[in-house]
Amino acid sequence: MSNLLSCRDLSKAFGAQTLFSSVDVVLAKGDRVGLIGPNGSGKSTLLKILAGLIEADNGEIFRQRHVRVSYLAQSDVFDEEKSCADNLYAAVAALHIEEVEQYNRVHSLLSRAEFPDPDSPVGLLSGGWRKRLAICRALVVHPDVLVMDEPTNHLDIEGILWLEKLLKASLPESPDAYLMVSHDRRFLENTVSRIVELSAAYPEGTLQVNGNYSAFLEKRELFLEQQQEQEERLANKVRRENEWLSRGPKARATKAKSRKDAAYRLQDELSVVKQRNRVGTAVDISFDGTDRKTRQLLVAAGISKGFEGRSLFSDLDLTLSPGTRLGLLGRNGCGKSTLMQILAAAGSDDESSGLQPDSGTVTTADNLRIISFDQRREQLDQEQTLRRALAPDGDSVVYQDRSIHVASWAQRFLFRTDQLETPVSRLSGGEQARILIASLMRQPADILLLDEPTNDLDIPSLNVLEQSLNEFAGALVLVTHDRFMLDRICDQVLGFDGQGNASLFADYGQWLATLDGGGKAEEEKKQRKKKNATKAAAQKTVKKLSYMDQREYDQMEKKILEAESRQEELETEIQTPETAADPAKLAECCEELELVQQEIVDLYSRWEKLEALRNGD
Repeated sequence: MSNLLSCRDLSKAFGAQTLFSSVDVVLAKGDRVGLIGPNGSGKSTLLKILAGLIEADNGEIFRQRHVRVSYLAQSDVFDEEKSCADNLYAAVAALHIEEVEQYNRVHSLLSRAEFPDPDSPVGLLSGGWRKRLAICRALVVHPDVLVMDEPTNHLDIEGILWLEKLLKASLPESPDAYLMVSHDRRFLENTVSRIVELSAAYPEGTLQVNGNYSAFLEKRELFLEQQQEQEERLANKVRRENEWLSRGPKARATKAKSRKDAAYRLQDELSVVKQRNRVGTAVDISFDGTDRKTRQLLVAAGISKGFEGRSLFSDLDLTLSPGTRLGLLGRNGCGKSTLMQILAAAGSDDESSGLQPDSGTVTTADNLRIISFDQRREQLDQEQTLRRALAPDGDSVVYQDRSIHVASWAQRFLFRTDQLETPVSRLSGGEQARILIASLMRQPADILLLDEPTNDLDIPSLNVLEQSLNEFAGALVLVTHDRFMLDRICDQVLGFDGQGNASLFADYGQWLATLDGGGKAEEEKKQRKKKNATKAAAQKTVKKLSYMDQREYDQMEKKILEAESRQEELETEIQTPETAADPAKLAECCEELELVQQEIVDLYSRWEKLEALRNGD
């Protein structure tokens, strides 16, 4: 099979910094390739070289004749005054195809992307819809090869699922092959058939594995283990040869001189392998908790918020305790960040500062420490130097009661000493994200509010961030579209439907099952299906329940109602002045409430299992 696009022995450097060297990549028909690597390894630069936008320093690019390559950049640049449709028409204008074909291409893609109004000016679109439009623009030319740089940036989970479906479909606009940079591990798992990691940790500059992301992780671990063993073997050989050299063999003997030269070559080889094994050091992330033992850190009761007559959420109850791991899910603009701002304001010393709910109350434990990560990065002064951003009060920082020099602190976040005087504005998105994480680490917290902390972080940094969040003793509220992280971190999610409702779910998969036109159509579909199947299910499977299971099932609804009634009683009692004034009674009520809440969860879980048995699932 002939290759559509390939490169051989590519190298690229900026000034004294070499991004990559001796890189080979091949794209044939049917290839679905994910390109990964640490920040600064040159992934975006390699894509631009392959797309013909910039030149490599060395190496060759081979492109099959008449192959059309389309490039999707990280940033989306449009004619802001023109409509979505007109921006796509501009993309196909140079193809010299008939007007009817242009119309069909443009409007079929806009329909497939679910644009509510193709004639709306691009300037009015949110970040997620701009990204969808950029993807449509890359596909409307019907490319043979599609090159994408972080295509999931700015997409919410529904948008990511839409893109996954689009890439898997066989459509007129589908490319014969695609290559993309992505740090979304679940997205990679679902959409690629080969992974290429670009890193100086590998002898050839890349590690290329056929298969999905899980297969790549297995092969990568095996390769790095073997390379570490190679270093140990070489170190033992060099040690023996150094002992021989120290005895001072006479170099005039041909045999002795040959062995001496071989010993020096061994030393050089060991140095190279050592250097490769030291590449890819992960960011040293560790959040500092206060070790507070308070059971309830924050309680939100019946809070509501809306803007310009539109309700984001209403009558929302939320309790954050040590160990809480809550994910917030929903379409862009549904109210996730608004809720985060309300929770952050609750921890402020100035009760009038920050965003307040329209109704309801938010109460907190005494002297509660809430630390927030803002996805907009407004906390960063772009004019500051990296030195001052990392250490605002001098040339050192205090972390876990220890003073650490700013140079050492910078190294923990993979910054070089020669970068300390660089303005923040000149740092990459990933580097700016690491500055914010460094700032969070210096502040002991009871509650961490993280709004899209994964943006621009490479995969090694994501892995370390996840490990640190799992070890954090306080409460965590997390907004992220990274499904892999949600699965590893959060034990419950709060899903927003975009219609003013927010409900708790066990995981993001359960929430996704309710999504279809805000969840209404899916719910109606489920109700119809349940009604149609009731008689058949009862006749067919009721005998699958044993006598004891059937008896338990018949009593389950009553038990749940009793437990929920007791929960309401306890929540009311906790709010009374008498209970609030009696610490012993308050602690007793809170402890019982926690037990009742767990009982309700267990009862619902058991009810679902019994229901599944009745239905023959």
